[in-house]
Amino acid sequence: MKKGTLRGITTASAISAIYVILTLFPGISVLSFGPLQARISEVLCVLPVFTPWAIPGLAVGCFVSNMLGSVGVADMIFGTLATLIASGASYYLRKYPLGISLIPPVLFNGIIVGSMLTFVYMNGSKTALIYNILTVSAGEMAVCYLLALPFGVYLKKHSNIFNI
Repeated sequence: MKKGTLRGITTASAISAIYVILTLFPGISVLSFGPLQARISEVLCVLPVFTPWAIPGLAVGCFVSNMLGSVGVADMIFGTLATLIASGASYYLRKYPLGISLIPPVLFNGIIVGSMLTFVYMNGSKTALIYNILTVSAGEMAVCYLLALPFGVYLKKHSNIFNI
């Protein structure tokens, strides 16, 4: 195995572990699930800008978090899918300003997770769908732009930490 690959897998594993801890930590885990959610762990969604290893790291962290504390299989599937798509899109947008690269997590989590919550909890009500998309997007936007953006600015100053 190449040295860079081992470092990358280690990086992805560390990101996964930190994501799970920040999602399920007692006291803040109440913010992690449901229509009104602001996962503190989503501060890590800026990491694909710095390393492609963040993509599997975030996806696995989301899957494990949803497996241990979510609404069930639907969240394990669709929540993880939203994170995977969003982190891949953020990586694709890495050449743009950080604020642009944080749009995919807001967009994909809002639409995919908001829709999933509507169909799991509210039998597909159109009013609930709009509400859930807006509230999940709002929580994601708050975390992304109040926490992840400053974190990303800090990491840009110290970008050599991801030299894999």
